Amino acid sequence: MSDDTRSSRKQASHDRILQAAAHALRRDGYAGVGVAEVMKEAGLTHGGFYAHFASREALLAEAVAHAGQDSTGTLSQRIATRSGSRGISRFRALMEIYLSERHLASPETGCPVAALGSEMPRQSAEVRAASCERVRGLLKVVNEVLPSGAAPESALVIASTMVGALQLARTLGSNAQGKALLSASREALIRQYDAGASH
Repeated sequence: MSDDTRSSRKQASHDRILQAAAHALRRDGYAGVGVAEVMKEAGLTHGGFYAHFASREALLAEAVAHAGQDSTGTLSQRIATRSGSRGISRFRALMEIYLSERHLASPETGCPVAALGSEMPRQSAEVRAASCERVRGLLKVVNEVLPSGAAPESALVIASTMVGALQLARTLGSNAQGKALLSASREALIRQYDAGASH
């Protein structure tokens, strides 16, 4: 087997581990990510873990980064599609996607900041640093869709409201109360910040 083939196989395995860990991380939180379970979900043996990561903390740090990049990429594509096909602002598209019933019901594939926010400060320095990058990534997405004329610090308020609303709605559950909280938050943000919204 050539070095290139061996290297590409190792990268493919590494990617499968990260995908499994990112999914488990958003679904079960930092404490719920076990090495044996992640390796099993990735279709690999437990013993192969240390060929890819120096420690569980290294896996968590890389998994939260992977979850964030995956979430941001998907979010950006969906904003472009929704705003293009429906003729609405990119800001409104973000609010409708992020504060949606679909996102409410699927933490394991959604934003890692909303899924893990309250746990982030209690992690190791390595994992906290990766988690902080995810917060910065979310702020960047919000900044990119801010209507012209909005104060730059608006992104901080909007992102905080988005994450807080989603976390509270998930606490209430994917039921009438949770959905109502999400809907009220979404409509309030659109009314306040979307230049195209009726006031």
